[in-house]
Amino acid sequence: MAASGSSAPLPASSASPYPSVARLADSPCFPQYTASLKCLEDNSDKSKCQQEFDYYKECKKKEREARLERNRKRSFFQ
Repeated sequence: MAASGSSAPLPASSASPYPSVARLADSPCFPQYTASLKCLEDNSDKSKCQQEFDYYKECKKKEREARLERNRKRSFFQ
């Protein structure tokens, strides 16, 4: 039986149930992501954050294109 009330976070060394999934904090777009969230926290009007949203969207697009290119270059028949 687990101790009640102890909701300690998992240690960093524990394996993820999905090892192929990258953490958001490891993404090259993390600064744009946090900037867009901060803008939303600071402004009640979402339209004021459109520039941050656009930067994040563009970064994610470039990140996806780079991943697809890496996968294209990877050969399964070596």
